[in-house]
Amino acid sequence: MMSADLELGYVYLPMEAATDDFYGGHRPGDNLFSESIVALDARTGERVWHFQTVHHGVWDFDNPAAPNLMDITVDGREIKALAQVTKQGFTYVLDRVTGEPVWPINEMPVPQGGLPGEKLSPTQPIPTKPPAFARQGMSLDFLIDFTPEIRAEAEAILSEYTWGPLFTPPSETIQGGNRGTIILPGAGGGANWQGAGVDPLNNILFVPSSDSPNAPLMTTLPAEESNFNYLRLSNQAVRGPRGLPILKPPYATITAFDMNRGEILWQVPNGEHFAPVTNHPDLAGMDLPPLGGGGRPSVLVTPTLLIHAQTTLDGTVLVARDKMTGAELKTIPLPASVGGAPMSYSINGRQYIAMSILSNPVPELITLALPD
Repeated sequence: MMSADLELGYVYLPMEAATDDFYGGHRPGDNLFSESIVALDARTGERVWHFQTVHHGVWDFDNPAAPNLMDITVDGREIKALAQVTKQGFTYVLDRVTGEPVWPINEMPVPQGGLPGEKLSPTQPIPTKPPAFARQGMSLDFLIDFTPEIRAEAEAILSEYTWGPLFTPPSETIQGGNRGTIILPGAGGGANWQGAGVDPLNNILFVPSSDSPNAPLMTTLPAEESNFNYLRLSNQAVRGPRGLPILKPPYATITAFDMNRGEILWQVPNGEHFAPVTNHPDLAGMDLPPLGGGGRPSVLVTPTLLIHAQTTLDGTVLVARDKMTGAELKTIPLPASVGGAPMSYSINGRQYIAMSILSNPVPELITLALPD
């Protein structure tokens, strides 16, 4: 999805990853304009500027959501800014007039190697601000640890994979051997199509996120079948011990950023429970922390509230949070899961919230009215 600045006359395109998502030996170089933010003059279609967020991507770290346009004040300087949330858990903040970073974005060395025939970029652009909003790269510190036995089983599972810091490249999956490289956040992780929400009154950016580690199943193709060296058979989720996640909680979060300072204002798990953990017999009676199993919802920002859907053990609810603290203020049960972002409008001074719900057999649009 695109964003537009009506005063500047610019439209901003968050670009997809080049094919294939996990192998790029046939496309050497940085692969412009892959995984870039491209600003166009809406009147002519001419490129005004571009910024690439991933060089020669092989991690499915495409820019998944429309950029958020914000007018922020940094060190006393007013900036027409653009904030692009990403699957890798970064927020790239640029001057939307010029494309220049608001805070330094440094080219940093990243792991090399990967599949034979691959030639990776030696560096990737890493923002100095704001901080990452998701766990990045696999680490022993992230493993599930509800009991010592479960932790040991998680370590045994991890030993079957290649893993390392963010931008560790995909590796070949070997039957009976290495199960590939764990990518964290995975293809369904970090920020995604749900995007982020903006509070223009306080210059806060609200980012829903999840982790969802995955390991692409990459196999060699015979030369006579294809000029692509590798084929992705699947992008398998990484399962943990006993049907549990391999990671410790929280599994989904909402992060609020003070965008004048480039700092986290608050971060909370989205939801107290997560059914595969809460209902697991081996964890019965255990005092579990907030698990964040409520999913990664689209958010609606109002002058006082942050409103979004949340998955619970009993179904889906609509949640209203204090947007300055993240505290849950109210939950309203919904008849089915929500299929998009809540929308707000007013008629004759009365406020309404509308949303699509995935009713069976036909989706519906439902509307809630705030009290007079």
